[in-house]
Amino acid sequence: MSLRQIEPKQRGFLIVNSHPEGAARTVRRMWEAVPARTDGRRPVALVLGHSAGYGLATLLAGLRRHGIRGVGVAFETPDTGRRTAGAGWYRTAAVAELAAEHGQDIRLVNTDAFSADAKSQVADLLEDHYGPVDHVIYSLAAPRRTDPATGEVHHSVIKPLGAAYEAPALDFSTAEPSVVHTRIEAGTEAETRATVAVMGGDDWAAWVRALAARGLLADGFTTAALTYVGSEVTAPVYRQGTIGAAKAHLEQTARDLDASPLLKEKDGRAFTVVAGAAVTQASTAIPSIALYTAFLRTVLGDSGFRTTAEQAVDLWDQLEGRTPLVLDDEGRIRLDGWELDPGVQDRVRALWADPQRGLEASRSGADWFMSEVRALYGWDVDTVDYGLPVETDVPWPTPRP
Repeated sequence: MSLRQIEPKQRGFLIVNSHPEGAARTVRRMWEAVPARTDGRRPVALVLGHSAGYGLATLLAGLRRHGIRGVGVAFETPDTGRRTAGAGWYRTAAVAELAAEHGQDIRLVNTDAFSADAKSQVADLLEDHYGPVDHVIYSLAAPRRTDPATGEVHHSVIKPLGAAYEAPALDFSTAEPSVVHTRIEAGTEAETRATVAVMGGDDWAAWVRALAARGLLADGFTTAALTYVGSEVTAPVYRQGTIGAAKAHLEQTARDLDASPLLKEKDGRAFTVVAGAAVTQASTAIPSIALYTAFLRTVLGDSGFRTTAEQAVDLWDQLEGRTPLVLDDEGRIRLDGWELDPGVQDRVRALWADPQRGLEASRSGADWFMSEVRALYGWDVDTVDYGLPVETDVPWPTPRP
């Protein structure tokens, strides 16, 4: 037992401790925002990167709306006594509790998804309890990856390509949010290759091959990897930068998988899924994304800004055939039409043209962004009494027999 009162430790966007009850409450709210399942089959799914961002939303939407069975994989740190467990650890415990309450069958594994051992472990679980997989959702975001074949450790970077990037960014290091200007030097070829190795499609393809080798791809198998395109405002540091190179590799991997004999013999499909903007732990690390997202939220308001849960519902409904696939000319599933609507982007660009004045007009959006960041770690969540001690040493959930 480790019952203690905790307070957030924060510097800018960096928060190094989490509140278990607050993190659990954010999961329950997301669950409650998903329309409940009424009928239909219960597909077997593997969700890679289930503990945060779009991976978490996809797992919850799949469970509540489509009754998925199967496995989720994440890599989270436990409570150490000096620091709390990671927020994803507490969110995973909350997912398991919800699944048990509603009679859902999901096994949640804490392991490095990039490793060969993880693929073997998950394949064993699937083989023993579920059989072939209908869907693999790939939503991993990590700063580094160890190549399982060579042992080389690759580190991803967030840099532009070709020239330095200078742009306004949102700063929360002072009492009130403010606009600062950031400059990032261009990435090198080596840094680009490393970022592609971490965030491209190699590991995704390795998962599909590993499952196929064990006979664990169901007829009609579908796999989808989450990606992002975003606005021209953020393109120099995102879509046209090192991350963009990785996303281009991810999209080529989808095309290669889709055309591969492994999927053809199963009448299978592979897609990348272009999601819309969101406040995630990964997005806060990208310069200017916070300011852009605050402006976007100001333009769209409560009803127009689509949550990760809403987008995940759209994704599952398309994958399961409840609604038609929304594909672009490159065969990508698009969930971001609300963000890239020309009228919306015109209004965002108008704010971006004078960012200081734009921030003055977007204080509600900036405050919302920071509150969403804090909620990712379980802080500032309504109905949680932060003055009370809380158990921080929460066990990783074990499956029912």
